[in-house]
Amino acid sequence: MTDRSAHVRSTDAPIYPVIPGDFTTARFGLTPSQTVGPYWHIGLPWADGPDAAPTDVPGRITLAITVIDGNRAPVADAMIETWQADALGRFDHSGDPRGAVTLSPAGFRGFARSAADPTGTALVHTVKPGAVPTETDADEAPHVNVSIFARGMLDRLVTRLYFPEDADAHEKDPVLNSLSSAERAKLTATKIDGGYSWTVYVQDDDAHGVETPFFEL
Repeated sequence: MTDRSAHVRSTDAPIYPVIPGDFTTARFGLTPSQTVGPYWHIGLPWADGPDAAPTDVPGRITLAITVIDGNRAPVADAMIETWQADALGRFDHSGDPRGAVTLSPAGFRGFARSAADPTGTALVHTVKPGAVPTETDADEAPHVNVSIFARGMLDRLVTRLYFPEDADAHEKDPVLNSLSSAERAKLTATKIDGGYSWTVYVQDDDAHGVETPFFEL
């Protein structure tokens, strides 16, 4: 007969009671940053996400934003979010000190979300924003606020896209005035048929290289 005593749990082993948890007494705080993506391709984009301006909105333009990593390779699973003023420089948001308004032209919304293709390029269909007044006499030149999400980045990168035809307004823009002429050029898109093209470089080991200026939030 086989001796099975070696396989029987010892009766002398301690038994630890199981105490049910009570989440109502737990102290919650900010969760730490985690490496993001590429999970947004599963659930975050939606059908008309890139369309801040649908096809029938007057003055509709397309922004082709290409994301390049530190190895000069396209970030094929990047995601772009844009937030901007309307054609008159207004926001439908309580944070606008002038008050929230219905955006112009009709049908335009201030937000877009677009996933990059294999070339690292995301398309956003929008309208050109108007200038935004500040607390001083210097208006912010027309611009689009851009957030970059990509694998391996703990936090999004936030920057701005400016338009090349607004060179005079750029001279008075308080944000651009805080940058060197070389850095300003990195935030200025190139005009193409139907809209604008702009490349975002997320990293460069050379402090004077091609890396795009980003905001510290």
